[in-house]
Amino acid sequence: MPPLPDGSAFLSWLRTPRPGSPPGIWRFGHRPRPEEEPEETPTRQLLSGALIAFLVGWLFWSLLRNGYLGRWWGVPLFLLTPDSWHAGENETRDLIVYEGYNLLVGLGIMAVVGRLGRWGEVWRRFVVPLYRRPQPQQAAPEPEDDPAQWNHLRAAGAHAAADRLAAEARSGLMRDVDHSRISRAWEGVRNGRHALSTFTDEVLKDGAAACPHPSGARDLPVRQARHDLLTGQVRIGRNADDPRNPYAYRGTGLALSPELLGTSLLAVGPAGSGKTGALVRPLAESLCLHALAGRAAVVVVGPAGAGLGPDDAYDVVVRIGDPQSVYDLDLYGGATDPDEAALVLAEALAGDLTDPHPGSDSRRSTTVLAQLLGPFRAVHGRFPSVPELRGLLDGAPGPLAALRQALRDAGQEALLRELDARERQLGQPGDVGGTLADRVALLDRPAFASFFDTSGQSRPFSLKALDHPVRVRIDLPERGHADASRMLARLVLAQFTASVATRRDRSLFACLVLDDAAGVVTPEAVRGIQRLRSAGAGLVLTLRTLDDVPRPLRGPLLGATGCRVALSGLTPWDGQDFAEVWGKEWTEARDVTDRQIIAETPAGKVVHGIRRVITGKAPTARAVTVRQVERERWSASELAHGVPAGHAVLSLTTVTGEHAPPLLVDLRG
Repeated sequence: MPPLPDGSAFLSWLRTPRPGSPPGIWRFGHRPRPEEEPEETPTRQLLSGALIAFLVGWLFWSLLRNGYLGRWWGVPLFLLTPDSWHAGENETRDLIVYEGYNLLVGLGIMAVVGRLGRWGEVWRRFVVPLYRRPQPQQAAPEPEDDPAQWNHLRAAGAHAAADRLAAEARSGLMRDVDHSRISRAWEGVRNGRHALSTFTDEVLKDGAAACPHPSGARDLPVRQARHDLLTGQVRIGRNADDPRNPYAYRGTGLALSPELLGTSLLAVGPAGSGKTGALVRPLAESLCLHALAGRAAVVVVGPAGAGLGPDDAYDVVVRIGDPQSVYDLDLYGGATDPDEAALVLAEALAGDLTDPHPGSDSRRSTTVLAQLLGPFRAVHGRFPSVPELRGLLDGAPGPLAALRQALRDAGQEALLRELDARERQLGQPGDVGGTLADRVALLDRPAFASFFDTSGQSRPFSLKALDHPVRVRIDLPERGHADASRMLARLVLAQFTASVATRRDRSLFACLVLDDAAGVVTPEAVRGIQRLRSAGAGLVLTLRTLDDVPRPLRGPLLGATGCRVALSGLTPWDGQDFAEVWGKEWTEARDVTDRQIIAETPAGKVVHGIRRVITGKAPTARAVTVRQVERERWSASELAHGVPAGHAVLSLTTVTGEHAPPLLVDLRG
């Protein structure tokens, strides 16, 4: 029989301290640092000062012992000892008294010179590390403070469930995902969504496998990043030990969590800078783990073959353009209201054609689509397929006449007026029907013939499913269908922002990860991003350059996202936008001025001449001016040329308003 599994690794993970820290710091085993950097004497100056202090003390002691400074230092001994001791009759007593007094004086001199020479700091910095013992293993905490005892369940009366879970943890049958999932279920009991008896019965029956995810999975097939589900963090790098980083952040791990992603994240960097491998992949992996724990719903959108995780890590994989795809994409986002469907579809088809100023919208396109979708659904009980929608938008007489006759037969007089209005607008100046038809034609291709079906014969995925902890990956056919891919990305973003606003359970964090958002940012998309924070949702966007965003929308986009990442290789023009949004700060500037010294006496001129011959420079006097100035936190030039390869500069903001200044991070650490 194989040995039973050991739960020591899980218990050690669970009992590791996670102190509170500023936003973005990896809390697992973190040791807080002071806010301000302590003043530290340079090594050369410290050692030379300690040596000089020792030599001075030794010289002073030698002069005292040999009588060069007189015998005044022995006066206290003669005053405090009897006169009979001064005769020198008892050699042992004299040795003890006089040598002891000499030792006391020597120790006093050593204490004074040791304080002046900072011997204590030398000991702490150079001697103590040589004899520092390894940290002992973490001892088991008291039962009342042990998180593995599930004391919050015991306090509510669920002693049997707590005993079962504690036994599962000790035996090694519990994982971090199980702990997070059961804690999430207990939160539902406390909030009144679930009954205590139901929770207890399920725990007693299944133990650590209780309250399972609908897929039945208890972990991902593979993990490539470091995760801490107790705090919800995923580690993505290490804060550089750089003077531009606050001292409390230097050398610490950098991590992201749902409380940061709830303000949305924008990452900008050229190809190969690490957007997908160092940011998107770890975040997608972390959100999938949160989904298995019942805490999040995630939709990951990217080009096919981008390496966003294996198929087994997702519940739904939609491969648009691949005939082998099991799932389809709902073109109308699961909407039943024609006006809602028209609003979302208009954003996808013509969102990038609207005026790129923040106040613009796609109202005209929405009206055209609503004039067709409403009558069609009233007649057929469904929305039109891609070929049917293209025929209606083209204004072909056959489809419009058939729809008109069907409306007359059904007695839909109000919808007939909608169709009449659409026919009057055909061919008029400013009509966007032809443009919409051209955009729909991008989807009416042989590669997409089996997709976007509205007859009920396929398995379409709708973003209305974000009420549940679902894991979804959508592969876009970027190769050969770049325009269609950008249009589908806008469609998914529009459906996401519309769906999360109507969810009932906003404690379930919903996140859309959009790798390569070129051509996706529109005025309506920016307004949707601004509403995500209050809806318990977030968005992750990556761009190769801010030039992929219309110029009037760059400022609003950077302002709508709370977490901003500038990767190495950024252009100075992109760096200027980041420098403006990060603003300026007050800093201390030191101006050093060297002024030549003019000798006025013959002896001074001789000394200056000798000094000039030895050093090769004229004698100067240095003047230092210290003043407070306001400077950019990171300038455009520094962002373009001062960020090393594999590094990034990012600022963070939590949903509660806490923020971290721009930090230089090593994404490979």
